[in-house]
Amino acid sequence: MAATSSISSSLSLNAKPNKLSNNSNNNKPHRFLRTPFLKPSSFSPLSSSSPSLPLKVSSNPLTPLAADNDDYDEKPREECGVVGIYGDSEASRLCYLALHALQHRGQEGAGIVTVSKDKVLQTITGVGLVSEVFSESKLDQLPGDIAIGHVRYSTAGSSMLKNVQPFVAGYRFGSVGVAHNGNLVNYTKLRADLEENGSIFNTSSDTEVVLHLIAISKARPFFMRIVDACEKLQGAYSMVFVTEDKLVAVRDPHGFRPLVMGRRSNGAVVFASETCALDLIEATYEREVYPGEVLVVDKDGVKCQCLMPHPEPKQCIFEHIYFSLPNSIVFGRSVYESRHVFGEILATESPVDCDVVIAVPDSGVVAALGYAAKAGVAFQQGLIRSHYVGRTFIEPSQKIRDFGVKLKLSPVRGVLEGKRVVVVDDSIVRGTTSSKIVRLLREAGAKEVHMRIASPPIIASCYYGVDTPSSNELISNRMSVDEIRDYIGCDSLAFLSFETLKKHLGEDSRSFCYACFTGDYPVKPTEDKVKRGGDFIDDGLVGGIHNIEGGWVR
Repeated sequence: MAATSSISSSLSLNAKPNKLSNNSNNNKPHRFLRTPFLKPSSFSPLSSSSPSLPLKVSSNPLTPLAADNDDYDEKPREECGVVGIYGDSEASRLCYLALHALQHRGQEGAGIVTVSKDKVLQTITGVGLVSEVFSESKLDQLPGDIAIGHVRYSTAGSSMLKNVQPFVAGYRFGSVGVAHNGNLVNYTKLRADLEENGSIFNTSSDTEVVLHLIAISKARPFFMRIVDACEKLQGAYSMVFVTEDKLVAVRDPHGFRPLVMGRRSNGAVVFASETCALDLIEATYEREVYPGEVLVVDKDGVKCQCLMPHPEPKQCIFEHIYFSLPNSIVFGRSVYESRHVFGEILATESPVDCDVVIAVPDSGVVAALGYAAKAGVAFQQGLIRSHYVGRTFIEPSQKIRDFGVKLKLSPVRGVLEGKRVVVVDDSIVRGTTSSKIVRLLREAGAKEVHMRIASPPIIASCYYGVDTPSSNELISNRMSVDEIRDYIGCDSLAFLSFETLKKHLGEDSRSFCYACFTGDYPVKPTEDKVKRGGDFIDDGLVGGIHNIEGGWVR
C-alpha cells in the first residue's frame, strides 16, 4: 500500500486571515521496512546561541482489507502518542525520532507541526507509518525550534487523512496546533452545541472540538483559554499545543493517559506519551505532567498551572499490561518490572507441571520471563513473530486455516514437540486469536497447552482512548473461565487475579482505572457517546446500521 500523505486541512475558526503555511506530502509507494531512517545531523549540544530552557468494513478506508487480517490484531489498541519539543533547532527531526519510538501507540497516521522563524505554523501529516509519511525533504520543510507531533490509531473519527493530527487552526488572535491522546466521552454533545451556534467542523475527530472551545473562549492569556476549554471536557486527554511562541502540555484531571516531561542537554524541553521517546532523543526524564496540570513553555521557562480541582487519579492500568513499551517508565513505575511481577504472580497462584514456558510475542514476553523464573522452568521462544508483514496481503484461492495468525506467528516445533507448554499472553479479548494460537501449538506437536493471562478478564469496553470491542463481544463478559478454556481448546486457563493485582500496586492501587475489568467507570459514558457507529456513518463507509457490532449509537 502506498503511504498516503498530504497537508492536513487547516481548520478556520474565524474569518480573520491567519498565518498558516501548508506543505503537500506526496510520498512514493513504500516498501515495508525499507524506508531510509532519518536522524538529526547531530545529537551534540547546540551552540550557546540556542535557547536553553528550563461486507466487512476496514477500520482504515484507505487500506484494502485482506482476508483474516484481524485475527492477530484483536488486542485493545491505544489511540495515539504525542510529542512536544521546545528550544531545539532540530525540533522537527527530534520529533520525528520520538514519534518513531512511539510507533507502537498508533500506525495509521502521523503528523508534525513546527513554528518557523517568522512565526508561521508549518504542518505535514500523512496516512501510514512515521517512516512512510516523512522523508529528508519533508523534514526540511519543517524548520523551527518548536514542534509537536502525533501518531494515530483512531478511536474517534475514521482513519481518513483529514482526521490525522496534529490539527492546526487560525482564530482571531493567531494560530494554534494540537495533538491529543485520549477520548472525550461528551464529544457528541459538545459538537452539537457548537454547531448549533454556527461552528463548522472539517473532521470527525473529537479533538477538533477542543480547538473550537479555545476559539470561542474569552479568557486571557492564551493558556487560560486552554483551561477554560478543558473545564468543559469529560473523559481522557493528554494534549500538547503549539502557538507562535509557546508550547503547552495538559493532562485531564483523572490522568487517564500518560504524559511525561524531559529535558535535553541543551536545555530543550520535551513532552511525550512515554519515556522511551525521551530515551531515543537523549532527553532526561524529569517527571510526569500531573493530572489536571497545564505546563506552559516559552522564552521565560516552564510555568505550571493547576487545571481545576481534580479527583483521585485514575490512570489506565493497561499501559502496564500491554500498551507501553517495556523500557518505559509510566505513571512512575517501570513497565518491565510490572509485567515481570505479573508473570511471577501467575506462577505462584496458578502453577502447573510443564516442560517449557513460551510467550505470545511481543507483549507477553516479559510476563513469561517472570513466570518461568518463578516456576524454575526454562523460557524458550516457542512462537516467532514476523515483523515483515504489512497491512495487506493476498490470500491464495485455496483458503488456509488461521491464515492471519500463521502469517505473523510461527511455532517452533523443536521447542514444542512432545512438551507440556505454558503459553503466557497479556490478555484475551474476543478469544478467537487465542484459540488459533492453541491450535498452532498442538499442530506443532505440543503435548499439553496451558494458557496463562497476565491480566484479569476484560469484561467491559473502554471509553478513554482505547479501542476495545463492545461488551457483548468480550469473551470474558459472556463466559466463565472454564467455558473460555473449552472454547479456545487449551488444557488449563488462568488469569491474573484482580485482587492480587491491586495488592501488588499497594497504596497506588486507588490511582488506577480498572473499568475494563469491573465496568465501574470513573467518568460515566453519556448517552451521547458515539463509539464506532458514529464514525462509521459520518465518514460514509459502505454499509448499513446493522454492520455496527454493538456500538453506542444515539
